[in-house]
Amino acid sequence: MAEQGPDAHGGTTIIAESRSGALGYLLLSLLVIAVDQLTKLAVDKSLGLYQSIVVLPVLEITRLHNPGAAFSFLAGASGWQRWLFTGLAFGVCVVLVAWLRRIDSKARMLASAVALILGGAIGNVIDRLRLGYVVDFINCHWGVHYFPAFNVADSSITIGAALLLLDAWLEAR
Repeated sequence: MAEQGPDAHGGTTIIAESRSGALGYLLLSLLVIAVDQLTKLAVDKSLGLYQSIVVLPVLEITRLHNPGAAFSFLAGASGWQRWLFTGLAFGVCVVLVAWLRRIDSKARMLASAVALILGGAIGNVIDRLRLGYVVDFINCHWGVHYFPAFNVADSSITIGAALLLLDAWLEAR
């Protein structure tokens, strides 16, 4: 789409809108994917399954395998969930890329939010396709009460979702 407007000399200047929108934010998605995969590789090479390193009294790095979804939802299913979650993630990724294309590149918070979610989704899909499960390793707890383990991709999705909510709240004000 193009719009017309007068230029400084009284003529008409046609200003073409960029068709790429905020696709430049895909670099943020690629960064998330790279950091996610590199941290999972480091954990895989350094720790055996269920082995832990205490970082803080409330934080451990523990190698875990999650064949389910968030919070190990359907982890005990027979394996069909791998393909369901992979297909669902691919569909979501297509929608997110299309959304990025439509977002004005000046809408930095919204574009960053979508790119973070996209990078996290792809990071976990890579695990599902390559391994059949997602590698989780960030293990937070308070005493004997453990929060479900997560990874960089999960963190990216969570931060992206929080930014989406913040962006919507700020837009509504």
